[in-house]
Amino acid sequence: MPTLQTEIQNDDRAAARSTLAILQDHARAARADVSDPVWRAGTRVPGVGPDLAAVAAVATAADGLAEDVMPPLVAVAGDLDPAALAPHQGRIALGPITRAAPQVVAADTAIRRAEAGLAAIDVGRLRPEVRSGVVDFRTRLARAAATTATAARAAQLLPPMLGADGRRTYLVVFQNLAEVRATGGMFGAYAVITADHGQVRIDSQGTAATDLRAFDTPVLPLDPAMKALYTDRLGRYPADVNFSPDFPAAAKLAREMYRRRSGRTVDGVLATDPVALSYVLAGTGPVAVPGGAALTSQNAVRALLSDSYAAPTSLAEKDQYFAAAARTIFGAMAAGTGNPRAVLAGLVRAAAERRLLVWSGHDAENTTIRGTVLDGALPLHDGATPTVGVFLNDGTGAKLGYYLRPSADVAAGDCLADGRRRLKLTVTLGSAAPARGLTTDVLGLALGGKPYTIRTNVLVFSPTGGGIGEALVDGRKVHIGTGTDHQRSVGVLTVYLLPGTQKKIEFSLFTDVYPQTQNASPGIDLRLTPTVNPWKIHSQVVSPCRVAR
Repeated sequence: MPTLQTEIQNDDRAAARSTLAILQDHARAARADVSDPVWRAGTRVPGVGPDLAAVAAVATAADGLAEDVMPPLVAVAGDLDPAALAPHQGRIALGPITRAAPQVVAADTAIRRAEAGLAAIDVGRLRPEVRSGVVDFRTRLARAAATTATAARAAQLLPPMLGADGRRTYLVVFQNLAEVRATGGMFGAYAVITADHGQVRIDSQGTAATDLRAFDTPVLPLDPAMKALYTDRLGRYPADVNFSPDFPAAAKLAREMYRRRSGRTVDGVLATDPVALSYVLAGTGPVAVPGGAALTSQNAVRALLSDSYAAPTSLAEKDQYFAAAARTIFGAMAAGTGNPRAVLAGLVRAAAERRLLVWSGHDAENTTIRGTVLDGALPLHDGATPTVGVFLNDGTGAKLGYYLRPSADVAAGDCLADGRRRLKLTVTLGSAAPARGLTTDVLGLALGGKPYTIRTNVLVFSPTGGGIGEALVDGRKVHIGTGTDHQRSVGVLTVYLLPGTQKKIEFSLFTDVYPQTQNASPGIDLRLTPTVNPWKIHSQVVSPCRVAR
């Protein structure tokens, strides 16, 4: 399999077809062996039966992959090669994607069928050597399924979203991570792009502060629970629409704000940030930006989020620089500049870190996006894996988020009598801000009480069906605000950080009652606000609790 993957990635179709034929021969032989009547009879023998049945299931799944998954992927590999899909003179060829979509979707369906077949195996009944093989195969299958799922959704979404059926318009907002918000950063500069049969261009640009401005009343009806938790500011101030970590809610508000100011209704909203742009620059190479130094993957974040605020220029000139940077990087991508594989790798990395978010105004497309890293929403139901969220909103009115240093550790606690499990969440926030020398543009409104003090509102989201307990700051119990957001309990507290200091925050959380599973215990899905400096994270595996009888 690794050999075939490498050959597909290198677009060596002849070698890939040859390798696939060899894999198919081996897979057919293995399936024939486990289909033998003697083998089938052995699966019912006490002791060895579960092992033989597990080997048969793996062989059957492997044969299914060789026959149903790999052939269509090998057939369309050339059409989906990044070099073939790279824009040329601002246009992305949609034909290859459209042709490949049915094969990719079929492959994804087959691989999920194989996953379902292996999920029924009770690995606890297997001999160690067989258990190891089954778990390893499952792990590889899960990785492959993640890839095919992404490819299948992309093949379905890209043609219509890029205007295959008619012109589309999108509002692209750039999150300013120097002033943190739950989804990443304050919505600052924006661009409106159009896509028409694969031809993509920037139509106009603006800023939330000068072009969208504040509204006297919320532009859309607000959920009462969200209004109670965040006030109505998220419906009135463009910079505050993402107080909640739910990106679809923020996108709808941003679209309506843009519609009211411009008279145009866009087809969707996308969000990204300077860290994501730095990943893309690793593929395009340096780009020259009018009004500033050339941007590279190494200096883009510092240049956009720190150096620009240190420059003796007006806020209007800074906005122009941000707009020029976005326009130049977009132009490099649209022209197909640099290494297409590296550009794609940068986009994939940005999406995995939730630095690239997408919401469509078309319900069918949102259904396809939902549940991926692009949708920017917490799941409505956690299933067997508890999801915990830690999100940050700046309360300083400044651009000191560049100096924030966050970490999070979530560990399993004891079981309660009703089958819920206690979780211990530790969040540490530190400030690397200097004690002097920053400009008034960085210090902003200084709502932390003293200049250079970072004031951050920390929001902790419990697992669905769970709850929030007490909180400690540096070992001392503190009062926390509480509320709900999208069916999750939320705890809120405010942290003040002087330059060079840090605060340790400990939360007690509770899970729902999760079903007992035959297989490996799930981990904790920890969702975090993307920040300039990456979080240091540690998360434990959580076993379901047994309910006392």
